[in-house]
Amino acid sequence: MKFIDLRSDTVTMPTDEMRQAIAYAEVGDDVYQDDPTVNKLEKLAAEKVGKEAALFVPSGTFGNQLALLTHTKRAQEVIVGKNNHIVLHEVGASALIAGVQLRTIETVNGVMSPKDVLNAIRPDDIHEPETGLICVENAHGCGAVVPLNILKEIKEIAESHSIPVHMDGARIFNAALSLGIDVKEIAACCDSVMFCLSKGLAAPAGSMVAGSKEFIGRARKYRKLMGGGMRQIGILAAAGIIALEKMTDRLVEDHNNAKYLAEELSKLPGVKVMKDRLDIDMVFFQMGEDVIKESFLIEKLYERNIKINGIESNEYRFVTHIGVSKEDIDYVINSMKELM
Repeated sequence: MKFIDLRSDTVTMPTDEMRQAIAYAEVGDDVYQDDPTVNKLEKLAAEKVGKEAALFVPSGTFGNQLALLTHTKRAQEVIVGKNNHIVLHEVGASALIAGVQLRTIETVNGVMSPKDVLNAIRPDDIHEPETGLICVENAHGCGAVVPLNILKEIKEIAESHSIPVHMDGARIFNAALSLGIDVKEIAACCDSVMFCLSKGLAAPAGSMVAGSKEFIGRARKYRKLMGGGMRQIGILAAAGIIALEKMTDRLVEDHNNAKYLAEELSKLPGVKVMKDRLDIDMVFFQMGEDVIKESFLIEKLYERNIKINGIESNEYRFVTHIGVSKEDIDYVINSMKELM
């Protein structure tokens, strides 16, 4: 049974080409670094974002937390936007794994003010923690993209204080597409970057962490510590190679479909689309209980083979991806019209 799944771009299924690659992947023991398919993926990933080296990890959360652990010392402080993924959706892992404190600052559509970042850097004071890292996110989970000049300014501030910058770039290829620039330009604004192969790129699992050779060397040991030594993992890396070589170019289709979805949603009575956060493949909108009850909408759409998430922070979120066509969007809109 086919479902139209708007919950996230993580719900994509591997393509037939990926399934073939998985079935016939040449593998080895990646902990010994002799899995040729993983080695090929890591080399490709590093080249894509203009870094010296890269490391294959199980997930985006794993990659972010690995970067925090590798960059920082225990009891240091990490400057990060208050609504970034690291803060909201990673289960407080930074306290448990890296043993660091998060200093959250306000954002506007996911964008931290460089001035606020500067003011958040701790002075050399016996009473205060040491600032060990600055974290940015692009594209941001709120659906917006951080402008390149902001990223550059934050990086300059960090360098002037000898503080590294890590980027949660789970959807960095979406960000590059939205900004109309090469992904390397975004990645140049950080010392390390994590990006997902399973968010919009159709790989079944896995993310990459990229940075300097020295950083990745240390991260590789910490990956083992965190349980990420996955042995014959070339079977997943094979799909990741296709994701990077072929699936990044088709993201424009998802962006266009998201804009079409937003336009059609905005025509429905009582629906308010957040058009200032329509940079990537996400559409956020508000629709009150007086228009339609949340539980009723979820249940009745599911009966029509449409999957959606419920309200979070007073908003619905619909996400387009390779499994959602323009015709699917028309079906969703017509179904909502009938239910409303």
